[in-house]
Amino acid sequence: MALPSAQGDGPTSSRWDGGAEKTDFNAKRRKKVAEIYQALNSDPTDVAALRRMAISEGGLLTDEIRQKVWPKLLNVNTSDPPPISGKDLRQVSKDYQQVLLDVRRSLRRFPPGEKLPRSRRLGMPVPQREGLQEELVDIILLILERNPQLHYYQGYHDIVVTFLLVVGEKLTTSLVEKLSTHHLRDFMDPTMDNTKHILNYLMPIIDQVNPELHDFMQSAEVGTIFALSWLITWFGHVLSDFRHVVRLYDFFLACHPLMPIYFAAVIVLYREQEVLDCDCDMASVHHLLSQIPQDLPYETLISRAGDLFVQFPPSELAREAAAQQQAEKTAASTFKDFELASAQQRPDMVLRQRFRGLLQPEDRTKDVLTKPRTNRFVKLAVMGLTVALGAAALAVVKSALEWAPKFQLQLFP
Repeated sequence: MALPSAQGDGPTSSRWDGGAEKTDFNAKRRKKVAEIYQALNSDPTDVAALRRMAISEGGLLTDEIRQKVWPKLLNVNTSDPPPISGKDLRQVSKDYQQVLLDVRRSLRRFPPGEKLPRSRRLGMPVPQREGLQEELVDIILLILERNPQLHYYQGYHDIVVTFLLVVGEKLTTSLVEKLSTHHLRDFMDPTMDNTKHILNYLMPIIDQVNPELHDFMQSAEVGTIFALSWLITWFGHVLSDFRHVVRLYDFFLACHPLMPIYFAAVIVLYREQEVLDCDCDMASVHHLLSQIPQDLPYETLISRAGDLFVQFPPSELAREAAAQQQAEKTAASTFKDFELASAQQRPDMVLRQRFRGLLQPEDRTKDVLTKPRTNRFVKLAVMGLTVALGAAALAVVKSALEWAPKFQLQLFP
């Protein structure tokens, strides 16, 4: 079952939370809602516009809107009956005991009272929470039974429960099944090798923006394991405010599958001074970074992640690694290759030997937002979004559509 939604439980920035300019806020909100419904009601559905709305400030605003837009972003036909199984999956599934343990430990994902968004301040009754946990177990087991090539991992339930709380049991099964065979595919291999490869994007992104921070982290030998739970749960496991979680899901669903690692990079970059003030050792830096702040400026970071993706796309990072280390071409070196790898369920190999040898001299800047944009980005920026986010949002939308062209053509001709 989906939980009731209020009009105010989606946005995460001060401009969308009311503030001093209440009239201006309401006008912006009404305008965005109208644009979302216009895109939904167009024939065919304007999926590119929905992606822009999901990326731009405030995201999709409410759970009611997400129930309509998330299926479009994943190309799921909501009129299809939900998948079912004729088996007693709790009796036959090899993953049942682990799934059950993880779901039982997920109590904090159903928080009571004051920790809830405004629309849920009365808290969730225990019977309702227990019912949702039972649904959560059944959904996970059904997806795994229908897709034997997928392997359950701890943290998967954090993603599934986010969908369950927003769209309800029927839609969750279909949406998460599509997500699992595409965006999450590399996390669901028998080993963590592909997940580690995706984590290996983190340091090259940081290096492009802030070489000093990169070198400090390399000297500390902190690695990237601190970001593992961020990546594999789309931050659902580490953020306590549900509004922030669903805002990020809006963003990630509208973007290239590697966008969560770019968002992880901007969190580290945002905390630059904290990191540099640490003792330069693995334990100190890992402890700091593994404790993610709950008061991050999410809209600013989303904007910067979009900028990073535009300036340093996965294909550029992979080419740089190949040129410097004579590494073989990777599956993620182009967006089309990434799409093919996901569709054929092949491992995503990225940046295997990124940190061997010396870096070639190159001009960099500390603040990615100060870098000059190309004419193409300037032209994109005039299409209606903010200057800071406009070019990035539209370029990211373009990459998302290129990554999954079949998504757009199958059900929305």
